[in-house]
Amino acid sequence: MKIQKTSLLFSFIVLSAIKTFSQQGAAVDSIKSSLAKANTPEEKVYWLDNLSRTLMNVNLPQAEDYGKQLITFAEETRDRKLMVKAYMSNGERCGYLAAQKAYLSRSIEYYNKALEIARQNKMEERIGEIQLRLTGIYLIAPDKEKALQNINQAFSLTSTLKNDSLLAESHSMYGQVYQARNEKTLALRHFLNALRIAESIDNTTVLRNCYVHLSNFYTRIGDNDKAIDYYMKAYNMLDRMKEKNVPYQRCIDINTLGNLFANKKNYDIAISYFERSIRMADSLKFASLKIPGFLSLINQYLRIDQPQKALDYFNSSAGDNMKKFVTGIGLSPVIDQSYGYIYTELGRFDSAKYHFGKATSYFENNTNESNKINFYIQLANMYKKVGEKAKAIEYYQKIKELSEKNGSLEGIRTAAKQLDSLYLATGDYKQASLYNSIYYKFKDSIEKQNKENELAQIEASDEQQRQERILAEKEEAKEKRIRVQYMGIIIGIGILFIGLVMMGWFKVSANTIKAIGFFSFLIFFEFIFLIFKKNIYGLTHGEPLYDLAFMIGLAAVLVPLHHWLEHNVIHFLTSHHMLKLRGIFSGRGEENS
Repeated sequence: MKIQKTSLLFSFIVLSAIKTFSQQGAAVDSIKSSLAKANTPEEKVYWLDNLSRTLMNVNLPQAEDYGKQLITFAEETRDRKLMVKAYMSNGERCGYLAAQKAYLSRSIEYYNKALEIARQNKMEERIGEIQLRLTGIYLIAPDKEKALQNINQAFSLTSTLKNDSLLAESHSMYGQVYQARNEKTLALRHFLNALRIAESIDNTTVLRNCYVHLSNFYTRIGDNDKAIDYYMKAYNMLDRMKEKNVPYQRCIDINTLGNLFANKKNYDIAISYFERSIRMADSLKFASLKIPGFLSLINQYLRIDQPQKALDYFNSSAGDNMKKFVTGIGLSPVIDQSYGYIYTELGRFDSAKYHFGKATSYFENNTNESNKINFYIQLANMYKKVGEKAKAIEYYQKIKELSEKNGSLEGIRTAAKQLDSLYLATGDYKQASLYNSIYYKFKDSIEKQNKENELAQIEASDEQQRQERILAEKEEAKEKRIRVQYMGIIIGIGILFIGLVMMGWFKVSANTIKAIGFFSFLIFFEFIFLIFKKNIYGLTHGEPLYDLAFMIGLAAVLVPLHHWLEHNVIHFLTSHHMLKLRGIFSGRGEENS
């Protein structure tokens, strides 16, 4: 079996970095300056929140200090909204490093404190928001049952509130929970429901999040093209966003797209995207932002079996910057783990043992189970290559146990296959036979799951087509309704003018004719304005200055015409000329008779 070509470094750092880089649009000194100038409690809480979260990938002790300052200050204000915000901020801050047990438990603790205050003060929207965040944290843990419990509670609340953005977020989180539980059709249904709501309110941020979630969903079921399609849509949504962090987020998105192309085995395109991400970070003069691109390039070298290039890059000046960053956020054992993995691939087993040995205690005692499994896979693979079968068996047993606990069929199959061959090599045929049967059992289960993935792709396509058909039907109904309204307006204007002319034939008071004429011409010319306004987008493309110039030009023509035409028509209808004209036609009628 071929061990996955991914260093654990990536799962730690990219998770942390992507969540915090987007917060770090302004320099730390600039945020501190804004904090010093804060005049209101709300402003001070806002800047303490930004500063403490930003410092999570710059200086952990300072991040901790400002996080505590935020809670202390908010508590002293006795403003419940600010208190909830302070605890939520600290929950989010610790959640950036939730792959570590200590930060995971602290994140949950802070969110629960915020939830307690929100419940005591009946802050319903905040309660729903906190429960959604807790759902996400429990998915990282991973604790799928608690995640499901929290999303159930959150959804039952948010579905009763008049907050479509929060409702869309609830559907998205439901989708993530069902995805983690391998219930693909339910996951997709919730993701598409979230997208439908986001489109109806046209909220750019919510729309972008929906596209990202759908991209992740299609990645999980192996539909790489769809995954790229949706992430491209998410990337394009940045064009509509005006926040200061947009240039930084573009850099991160380009790196993510590179990894999606790598999944599709378009390696040349992937590398070009990673290099582009690094160039973008250079142009922004933001050294830390280069790290996702650097990591992806190293990962790519490992993926295509070029560990020497990965090592050279890891030891380059760019690699030194990465290692400095990793050490700064308290993850220096990950550096040793990465060296251990690369040296194993190079066959330099003494060096691999040395670095794995330095990292082992950290991974066994401080990380979540998913990262622990990945570390054990790399360690077991190293001992197998060295020929230390007993050690390899020990770690594959641990992989199997943890995989059973987490419901990872792939982990169980991997461990069973390796244990089969290792026990066979040691002459323990009974154990080899046992694990051989386990391997084939889970091999069949995974093949069934792969078929389910293929079925999920078909179901996903059907579900999406169904949603598109429903939207098309709604759009068609809307267009039909608009056409009927336009026809009604035209008929109504026609009736008004016919009535106006008829008034001129009979002895109707001049004031009545003037009043009806005023409203008739007002409606007629406003309708003309409406027609032009609906059709100028092709010329102005929504540019406010062009829109304004066009409407001024149109008004300059139509307003004088409106007044001139109204004045002359009403004057004619209310004058004796119209009555004489009626008399002439009446006289001709009598002569003919």
